Amino acid sequence: MITKVVLIEGDGIGLEISKAVVRILDAADAKIEWIPALAGMAAFEAFGEPLPTATVDLIDQHKLALKGPLTTPVGKGFRSVNVALRQRFQLYANIRPAKKIPGVDTPFPNVDLVMFRENTQGLYSGIERWVDEEKRHAESIAVVTRLASEAIIEAAFQYAVDRHRKRVTLAHKANILKLTTGLFLEVGIEISKRYPQIEFEDLIIDNMAMQMVINPARFDVVVTTNLFGDILSDLASGLVGGLGLTGSANIGKEHAIFEAVHGSAPDIAGQNKANPTALLFSAIMMLDHLGQNECSQRIERALMATLADKNDRTGDIGGKGTTSSFTDAVINRLQK
Repeated sequence: MITKVVLIEGDGIGLEISKAVVRILDAADAKIEWIPALAGMAAFEAFGEPLPTATVDLIDQHKLALKGPLTTPVGKGFRSVNVALRQRFQLYANIRPAKKIPGVDTPFPNVDLVMFRENTQGLYSGIERWVDEEKRHAESIAVVTRLASEAIIEAAFQYAVDRHRKRVTLAHKANILKLTTGLFLEVGIEISKRYPQIEFEDLIIDNMAMQMVINPARFDVVVTTNLFGDILSDLASGLVGGLGLTGSANIGKEHAIFEAVHGSAPDIAGQNKANPTALLFSAIMMLDHLGQNECSQRIERALMATLADKNDRTGDIGGKGTTSSFTDAVINRLQK
């Protein structure tokens, strides 16, 4: 059965890596029909808005999207399209695996963890205001609800069961933020009792960050609130070589968007230097989500073998390859 997927190529290097990933999925006979759409700076320049109604309607219709990196202005201009999409489609679960990559030297050889980040609330709820007319005093409100906490924590435990993982770690700051992350921790303790086969622990966020750079191999599935998850998931990517080497899924009850979380890197756009790995890992997660597991496993094996070869992997991770030669190498290994 062919599944229609909205394809947002993105800004900067997004165009190159999106085309590379489409080539690889097509070569692997993935059962996908691509529906092109615009968002981010490309949409702003074309239509005067970063998230056109037509794009939102396409995602709403087809329920699935694969998205390259988008440019978001810092400190001014339009708000993050990524955040807007997560809130618009209630994509409550951001899932970010981080696993040791062959051929990429890091101090941590045994990392294999999956980060579950609550994706719609917390300090990213967008509730901000100026307290004074002189704009010298600003406030933000963090929103944490029982319903959203139950959804993300339940998803983390179910993932652990489905993937034969052994432990769920909940990161919080309930010693200081007693109501908001205190509620999150309370819900986590309640849900953990329904999964006696899964080991459960909770760690205060600062201790969690320290433990991740001392012994990251101890972590399996991690679940936390929005801001903490944003920070820890990037930290996890850093343990295995950076944002260019980890995929990302945003899952809701009806919709799912898979994306590269690294930047649009306009300084190297169009130079055939960009590494498609992060977006390809996201596409692999999408295929698993669709039940196309045999196809996703073949692509992942070909990708890992390509990353292990210095002649094929791209320059950002110490290789000699380009975007196009890297893509060719993955496709060649798919056909063996």
